Amino acid sequence: MDQTNLPSRRGFLGGAAALLLGSALPLPALAQATAQAWPTKPVRVLVPFGAGGIADITVRIVAERLGEKLGQRFVIENQPSPGGINAARAALQGGTDGYSIALFSNGTAVAAGLFKNLRYDPVKEFAPVSALGYFDFVFATGGESRFKTLGDLLAEARAKPGALNIGTIASGSTQNLSGELFKSSANIDARIVPYRTTPDVILAAMRGDVDLIVDSYASMKANLEDGKLRTLATSSINRSVSLPNAPTVAEAGVPGFDVTSWNAIFAPAGTPQPIIDALNKAILDVLAMPETKKQLLDLGIEAKGSTPEELGDKLKADIVKWTAIIDKSGIEKQ
Repeated sequence: MDQTNLPSRRGFLGGAAALLLGSALPLPALAQATAQAWPTKPVRVLVPFGAGGIADITVRIVAERLGEKLGQRFVIENQPSPGGINAARAALQGGTDGYSIALFSNGTAVAAGLFKNLRYDPVKEFAPVSALGYFDFVFATGGESRFKTLGDLLAEARAKPGALNIGTIASGSTQNLSGELFKSSANIDARIVPYRTTPDVILAAMRGDVDLIVDSYASMKANLEDGKLRTLATSSINRSVSLPNAPTVAEAGVPGFDVTSWNAIFAPAGTPQPIIDALNKAILDVLAMPETKKQLLDLGIEAKGSTPEELGDKLKADIVKWTAIIDKSGIEKQ
């Protein structure tokens, strides 16, 4: 048999090794190229709240413009459940290719301290991408209430311990815990009354069943405008973008009080950094659009993105804060 045209064993092995090395070397570049091509199909956005709420509306506004900017649909999937467990688990099951992402909120930080077994770790199992917006809560009373200022209410609460009622939605919600933080920060004895829904809370204030309620501006807007509710203060350390003439709780007599809620996008940990970076940039671009800012401002939300690092620090700090409030309030962990 003529061996002259056959490769030597050494030559064959050398060529094979070179081929293997050649295929291994470009892997980082291949990952980069794949990330640069992202997205090539629709992206699922898992939302831990029902349709129509402030978080749902916020993410839909942003998702629509992300789709226009990146050329693929961002499909909202509402999976409400206690602690956001269903949405988080669904996002994790979707993998780390950038096609399943999740909406987190300060409610996620609350859940981390409220649940004995949350079934997901928002810090270890997810990578922060960007905040979408920040909003505060309104401390309000009925339009016919005798309280004209938060100072009036604080004075009566101190003169009559245990006599006043504060209405919020369900025990363990951010609104409910904001009421608990207000009680402890103001050093007053008042009863927190949890209601099933925000409309129930608002109706209780208008009827005079409770003396103070805590909820979002968007949920109260119509009733504030027609005088059925009266703003006493807002919860952030800075004045509200929606109610700039209203004092903050800190200004109105409770120094240092600060509750700022937020909504943000997270991806499963292990999602390639170039995809995180691309999505972060796209979100920042969308939030900078005047029409996006206006739509969110109408909801009482300040459109404001973040770096992944800033968002990660915010989540960790809020978990520490709300866990301490839950422990101090004596709320039973779920």
